Amino acid sequence: MLQNIKSYLKFLWNSKNQHGVHSPFVYNLVTKCFYDKKNYPEYSILKNYRNSLLENKNTIEVTDFGAGSRVFKSNTRAINQIAKNAGISSKRAELLFRIVNYFQPETILEIGTSLGLATSALSLGNKNSKIITLEGCPQTINECQLQLQKFNINNVECINTEFSSYLKNPKPETRNSKLIYFDGNHSKKATLEYFELLLPTITNDSVWIFDDIHWSADMEEAWEIIKNYPQVIVTIDTFQWGIIFFRIEQEKEHFVIRT
Repeated sequence: MLQNIKSYLKFLWNSKNQHGVHSPFVYNLVTKCFYDKKNYPEYSILKNYRNSLLENKNTIEVTDFGAGSRVFKSNTRAINQIAKNAGISSKRAELLFRIVNYFQPETILEIGTSLGLATSALSLGNKNSKIITLEGCPQTINECQLQLQKFNINNVECINTEFSSYLKNPKPETRNSKLIYFDGNHSKKATLEYFELLLPTITNDSVWIFDDIHWSADMEEAWEIIKNYPQVIVTIDTFQWGIIFFRIEQEKEHFVIRT
């Protein structure tokens, strides 16, 4: 907790809004996407999706996996508690929707599905996109599939798998993911492993979003390592997320932006 407070205070000290941004690409992203105040009708769908889960008191067996599909934790939890404690916040879901709506990626990969709160935002941002989402727990992804069907979200393929095993032998369409949302394992080792496995798939227009980069000192170290890769040109730290771009026409720059 103390680590998180220190990180947030440091973030506030270093962060800027659009007035401190001199890159046209990042300025447009901040003003037209991050700070877009339009009340999109899709926000109501996201809210209803969330409320449906928060009202669901049924329990499921939740299984977490370590490397090589080794089970290291299994417990029974209520669906509403999973949605409350493990899912993306309403504010972040709306921002994720806006990012997808802004860039309109045709193909999206999500690492870490849970109950699909972020998945629904990815889907609604571009209903014509093809989304693959990966989840290690079979019971959780089954509930996600039921929830997606309930809200007629049909452009998502849910895959129950151990992440690193899948990323070593991905489907062909995974190799062409224009946007990747990393929310599967908040550890330095796993984050860097997924990053390095997917790095050969980048294009000039790829957008990668890493969740909870200030979750721990471990994750902050991973973020610093990722920022310094030569292929990574532009990075944006929003505190909750680290967003990276590979645009070779840009100068290498790092931004800390309040959202």
